Amino acid sequence: MFYASAKSGTRAAMLATATLLASPAFAHDGSAHTGGLTAGLLHPLMGPDHILAMLAIGIWAAQCKGGIRWSTLFAFPIVMALGAILAISGVRLPGIESGIAGSVAVLGLLIAFAVRMPAWASAAVVSLFGLVHGVAHGMELPADASPVLFGVGFMLATLVLQAIGLKLARIGVAPVARMLGAAIAVAGGYLLVGIG
Repeated sequence: MFYASAKSGTRAAMLATATLLASPAFAHDGSAHTGGLTAGLLHPLMGPDHILAMLAIGIWAAQCKGGIRWSTLFAFPIVMALGAILAISGVRLPGIESGIAGSVAVLGLLIAFAVRMPAWASAAVVSLFGLVHGVAHGMELPADASPVLFGVGFMLATLVLQAIGLKLARIGVAPVARMLGAAIAVAGGYLLVGIG
């Protein structure tokens, strides 16, 4: 049982890393998308930075206990939605791509080292990252899209990715989750280098 779980986790970590290394493009390349709900659903899947960060939130939440798990899971999408609203309103933050890549690296390290924080601290960390991701999503809103439908789409995609991360961590064992975290941290470092 342990061997099968470890083997599955190792494969997942290798797949995540290989996917990232094979596709160094970012989700925010300025390309235009059309539509509303569909564009919102697909937008978080357009780059490894968003995918890895949202999977990492789920994996890290699985390492947390009780209420901290839920505050970690829900703080990210709530603040992400607020960040998107700010961006749609014209607010811009400097260093968005670096912030997103940094979120991937930091979340990977938190998982790899199984860092435990008080509820307020974990909520603050994921809220900061949620804000950065939300502003990025809001800035990428297609000109012809409904902000509400686009927002619902990217929120749904975010929740699904977080749930997948939570499930990945739960079907494995602690060392597998930590290996996934290490792979995500390496991927985040690769993204940071690509920006510079």
